[in-house]
Amino acid sequence: MSNESLFAYVNGEYVPRDQAKISVFDVGFLRGDAVFDTTSAWKGRIFKLSAHLERLESSLRAARLSCPLSLEELRGVIIETTRRSGLRNAYIQTIVTRGEPPFGVRDITQCRPGLIVFAIPYVFILNPEQVRTGGRAMIAATRALPAQCLDPKIKSLSRLHFDLAMLQGKAAGMDVSIMLDLDGHVTEGPGFNVFVAKGGVLFSPPEGILMGITRQTVFELAAEQRIPAREAQLTAYDLYAADEVFLTSTAGGIMPLVEIDGHPIGDGKPGPLGQRVHGLYWALRESGRHGTPVFPEST
Repeated sequence: MSNESLFAYVNGEYVPRDQAKISVFDVGFLRGDAVFDTTSAWKGRIFKLSAHLERLESSLRAARLSCPLSLEELRGVIIETTRRSGLRNAYIQTIVTRGEPPFGVRDITQCRPGLIVFAIPYVFILNPEQVRTGGRAMIAATRALPAQCLDPKIKSLSRLHFDLAMLQGKAAGMDVSIMLDLDGHVTEGPGFNVFVAKGGVLFSPPEGILMGITRQTVFELAAEQRIPAREAQLTAYDLYAADEVFLTSTAGGIMPLVEIDGHPIGDGKPGPLGQRVHGLYWALRESGRHGTPVFPEST
């Protein structure tokens, strides 16, 4: 698909991708003062759109931002942007920026919020071949931001710490990086949550993380299938000693890791529990359950 066929919604207008622009004076650009949420469509249906909009609303409230549209109007814009881009399998991002203050004014309470929505072809953190064989990770030296500074539950554009961790991993030849908090507990990675499987039980960190929609879906699927799953504080030791480790994200779903910091996880191959969850997740996506249709024929 060419870039010319993709559309974005920018501050009240649907425009082709190459015409999607914001002001260099927008505080969202200047200081990362913006919140966002990422949804995805599969086979013409947007997965758990209401849950994503509710999470966006929570981020807006916590960041003292207001959206130029109501959530119901925003729902329509997300669907229409995806439809205009002609994407059945899409990665859709919605961004609300603090906006631009009057010229020469530093008071950010006088900013007028901005709104951007775009849809691009579906994105994988680990590509399908890496999902099949398992990814390699490292624990980054860069630590996660503590909630006392910027609560990770706010999905904000202030993500330099994520980028630094990601770049460290790439420089070491790894696929992804996992971050710890200041006390050495496992949190998350750039764009994903973490699960550990040990003795047939799934564990995921309880705090210092974005409350991922895919993460919550794993807990729901586990409950339906009677797979034991709970939140628990984890350390690097728990990653190294795990039977299995997998990542969860809108960008790729369920993604197994087979090595962390040079330690093989389990037998060094994607494990049966993670593979089972992977199958359940994609069966759910394929079914259209929790899906909002983008095109008339998807209803």
